[in-house]
Amino acid sequence: MGNREKLLEGAKECLYQKGFARTTARDLVAASGTNLASIGYHFGSKEALLTEAMLEELRRWGEELIAVLPGTEENDPLGRLEAMWTRLVQSFTDHRGLWFATFEAFVEAERSPELHEALAAGYELARPWMATLLTGEPPDEVNERAARTIGSFLLALQAGLAAQWLLDPDNSPSGRDVAAALQEIARMPEKQVVDTDVLEAGGASLD
Repeated sequence: MGNREKLLEGAKECLYQKGFARTTARDLVAASGTNLASIGYHFGSKEALLTEAMLEELRRWGEELIAVLPGTEENDPLGRLEAMWTRLVQSFTDHRGLWFATFEAFVEAERSPELHEALAAGYELARPWMATLLTGEPPDEVNERAARTIGSFLLALQAGLAAQWLLDPDNSPSGRDVAAALQEIARMPEKQVVDTDVLEAGGASLD
């Protein structure tokens, strides 16, 4: 294993143990058994190394998630959805440190254009992966519209569910809860149009 691979493995260990913001260059050197010069030579900066390590772990997480879902019947979208969210919730336990590091990276990205660009690119790659969890199609066969709609929607749900679980796992929704909620939303009647004349008259109650 060369220094580049050693650095990536060390960075992954640091992400789980210390998080994105608290990991120092010296932590990376100690975990990888390399030296400070190797970080600059192979990645340019500590942030770039941590970002690549985090994106690699997120890709591995996605592959693990997809691998456990094919047993769900493809003609049962609700069952597939419940299986997906149940596995997602379990993944927050298995990869707790990774999810904390991911949220930390979002904050750091506000001050780092390079990190911002890398994370945005990672989300672009993640959309078809998320879409395939529900559609059952391989990521490279998911069409652009499905990636933009289904993939983006599921990413938004995943981020919100992760935040709830990390803060309050005992009261966070289960996979079954999420699937049931989406089913209820789909059954809701269309919102009735509010009488604009009443609103313009002022003092209208929206209760």
